[in-house]
Amino acid sequence: MILGIPRETKPSEYRVAMLPVGVELLVKRGHRVLVERGAGIGSGYEDAEYLQAGATMVDDPRRLFAEADTIVKVKEPTANELAMLRPGQVVFTYFHFAADRALTEACLRAKITAVAYETLTDSNGKLPLLTPMSEVAGRMSIQEGAKYLERPMKGRGILLGGVSGVEPGTVLVLGAGVVGTNAARVAAGLGAHVVVMDINLDRLRHLDAVMPPNVHTVYSDPHAVREHALQADLIIGAVLIPGGRTPILIPRDLLRQMKPGAVVVDVGIDQGGCFETSRPTTHEQPVYEVDGVIHYCVTNMPGAVGRTSTQALCHATQPYALQLADVGIDRLAAEVPAFASALNMKDGRLTNRAVAAAHGM
Repeated sequence: MILGIPRETKPSEYRVAMLPVGVELLVKRGHRVLVERGAGIGSGYEDAEYLQAGATMVDDPRRLFAEADTIVKVKEPTANELAMLRPGQVVFTYFHFAADRALTEACLRAKITAVAYETLTDSNGKLPLLTPMSEVAGRMSIQEGAKYLERPMKGRGILLGGVSGVEPGTVLVLGAGVVGTNAARVAAGLGAHVVVMDINLDRLRHLDAVMPPNVHTVYSDPHAVREHALQADLIIGAVLIPGGRTPILIPRDLLRQMKPGAVVVDVGIDQGGCFETSRPTTHEQPVYEVDGVIHYCVTNMPGAVGRTSTQALCHATQPYALQLADVGIDRLAAEVPAFASALNMKDGRLTNRAVAAAHGM
């Protein structure tokens, strides 16, 4: 099989979809790997490392897309990349179709086979290709939220950990999954007062057992969300519906009543976001203000820490990329449940129920 690893073109995206060792393993198994020149630079991997691993370096992305049977990426295809896709081509990447009807329709028109990282489910019901980036984004959410709470950033002027004689800031984490757990852990380490909300009582019991005393768990219902949102200095949106649209937990009328200068970080923005006022932002312009509340809604948060994120992502995707190259998606989708769950569309047809439901298709 011929695999193509293009250079990511989303703004401020520094990750690359495959490490040199992944290329080496594929080449040793008889596959050909095309790598666009400069694809790994943002993550600290030089072209020479890919050449040494056996890659064929390509200067023109049009050649890469034209020759490759399978494209392995990090983020969803951009407009320029969509124009280069061809019917039947397999694209293995993050798509997040539920939050982007235009992208969904464009990929359907291109008649590609979309294999989505974010819906690939293992035998334990977990999302192994979403987990590493959720870990990164969860930890970054507190780092970024703390920065924008500073007064020069138009925040409340709150130091999350407080100091002697001064109360710490209050962090509300909506969702107790991978993102929420990592966010709570970092916020607790800074000394903040942390509240984690979820509807999964077993998950809340687990966090009660493993988190430090400054982390408190609360069952999520509309009244509880309202009560704790009004007390929060920083809210982390960490809700996930696998493959589907993120539910809105903070409506506009509640946002209006929050503390002036409070910060919301919507990690679920890739899937639509859980604040009614959320809209996608970039690392160049990461925040905006609505009703006195600072919104951070960057859609590719882990891209800012490209070295860490690339290593974490590729460690997870590499075994699946090897399987895909060796066996092919048709057989894998028929025989391996993980790939059946990852197959979002094939030959111009949607094959994922959650995506179809999100767009009424």
